[in-house]
Amino acid sequence: MAACRCGLIGTGIGTSLSPALHEAEGRHHRLGLTYTLFEAEQPADLERLLDEAERAGFAGLNITHPFKQQVLKHLDYLSPQARDIGAVNTVVFRDGRRQGHNTDAYGFAESFHSQLSGAATGHVVQLGAGGAGAACGHALRGLGVDRLTIVDPDPDRGGDLAERLGADHVRVAGPDLLADADGLVNTSPVGMHHHPGMPLPARSLHRGLWVFDIVYMPVETELLRTARAAGLQAVGGTAMCAYQAAAAFELFTGCTPDIPRMLLHLSHLLERQC
Repeated sequence: MAACRCGLIGTGIGTSLSPALHEAEGRHHRLGLTYTLFEAEQPADLERLLDEAERAGFAGLNITHPFKQQVLKHLDYLSPQARDIGAVNTVVFRDGRRQGHNTDAYGFAESFHSQLSGAATGHVVQLGAGGAGAACGHALRGLGVDRLTIVDPDPDRGGDLAERLGADHVRVAGPDLLADADGLVNTSPVGMHHHPGMPLPARSLHRGLWVFDIVYMPVETELLRTARAAGLQAVGGTAMCAYQAAAAFELFTGCTPDIPRMLLHLSHLLERQC
């Protein structure tokens, strides 16, 4: 059985389901795949862990919050999409070079196609302009969104992403923000187990609005629960997580993953968390 070492660098990743998801798919392909979590608190940790993993012969690493943009300066090559997005969530060590890729945009787009096909995309409001937000904003443009509004309290980060995407930038989500919006995408951490709550006032949600919350732990965030109670079409982040993981798995291993199998496995893992 071939050996393949992979992992994840990020902050607060102790409950990540990535090891179970990748290792199970690896077994189906008869790979001796191991997936290790590397907790990092500061940029110096990121640099050190990248060096250590490369020296240890890892095939690659996933990168998550808050390092998806900070990792760029430590890489030798960026895929065209990662360069356009300005964020990387997958690093592959190959031929002495560190290759940066972004599978979040693919994961978001595939999830949107499978769960929100035909949804109106005239005006979409996106909460968050970090690494995940950059990928989702890029995907939304690819999905044909006419008008995109980015909401982020950091004027530099939000303004930079808005400029690159040809979008509007709003620093504070006011009650009338969604008045003429067709859809809402939450890429902020609000709603996660460690950041509970709603990313904007519940009264902002209106009839006919669709909601996509990329958070997948918990499966149903307060935003999703509130939107569904109001009769809105609301999608969580489970499918996006499975699609982006499948794309990363293929980059690490060269093997074509069974995406429906990975999605089903992730759903089972999340059920056990409840």
